[in-house]
Amino acid sequence: MKIIKSVLIKQIVTEKSKNKLHGHFSHEKMMLEQECQQLLFEQRKLQNKPGISKQEVTNRFQKELKNRKEKMKLLDFKMEQLDMLEQGSEIIEKEVNGIVDVEIGSSWDDILGEKAIIIKDGIVVRIDQ
Repeated sequence: MKIIKSVLIKQIVTEKSKNKLHGHFSHEKMMLEQECQQLLFEQRKLQNKPGISKQEVTNRFQKELKNRKEKMKLLDFKMEQLDMLEQGSEIIEKEVNGIVDVEIGSSWDDILGEKAIIIKDGIVVRIDQ
């Protein structure tokens, strides 16, 4: 029998991976800033239309702007944490699903144990089972 199990993808921090992550976070933050500018533009456009409640438009857009600003604060925090990481430390990048064979006589503890794939600069260097 086969079952699906979560497998952690961990990354070993190197200067190259730090720079790549920092660039990714910066790009995400820039995209959020652009979205905020676009939302402000759309808000001004809608407020000038007759028959639409200015208060309702303002409330709706302020909620969206607040969500994006919270995401930007989180990205700033992630960048600060990234700067503090030492080279060689492992960080969890994501989680994927893997297929595990279960047979009669298999150790259930081994099947349930954490499995991880460790990557260094885009290359798999270790598989923990």
